[in-house]
Amino acid sequence: MAGFHVRSVLVTGANRGLGLGLVQHFLRMPKPPQWIFAGCRDPKGQRAQELQNLASKHPNIIIIPLEVADPASIKAAAAKVGEHLGDSGLNLLINNAGILKLNTLDTEILEDMSEIYTTNTIGPLLMGQAFLPLLKKAAQGSPGSGLSCSKAAIVNMSSYAGSIEDMYVWDFGQVVSYRCSKVLPDVAGGEPRHFPLQMITLPSNLPLSLCPSLHCD
Repeated sequence: MAGFHVRSVLVTGANRGLGLGLVQHFLRMPKPPQWIFAGCRDPKGQRAQELQNLASKHPNIIIIPLEVADPASIKAAAAKVGEHLGDSGLNLLINNAGILKLNTLDTEILEDMSEIYTTNTIGPLLMGQAFLPLLKKAAQGSPGSGLSCSKAAIVNMSSYAGSIEDMYVWDFGQVVSYRCSKVLPDVAGGEPRHFPLQMITLPSNLPLSLCPSLHCD
């Protein structure tokens, strides 16, 4: 744990909430990443003001325009990150971006379901595909043969709401589409066997001491 260190990390949905908290956490580490790529939909918008302020004080933060529901935006982001990192590759991809709409079984509509599934379920898959070459570069260029977040990893932020065993706070909020969208990351979180890349799924509603789970070597 004490030896956890990554040279580069990309966090999606980094303009507020847990995503912004992750960026701040990485900055506070004894050995912060050399590069922190902070992806968000509208880097110049009001909702990204706190992230902009942070980036103005820390030159290792690079804000990337990124809409995870848009394949063209993902492709452009991967190209920009790849151009910046070159042959060193990307060590850590954190798929944090997600949306939620307060619908019940009675009020759920197709448009909302499609939007939520595209962002929360399909988005992380497309991100993994687009950034896989950069993750491979980092994994192959890192010492050691074991799996490690310090080597190369994809972290998918899931939710207890996606549990099919425990209907977490159903009476508080049914959020049907959101719950369904968070099931697949748990199912698809296996680790590829043909190269050293670790895949981790974390519940997004963990207490915000947040990253002990990432301190894996």
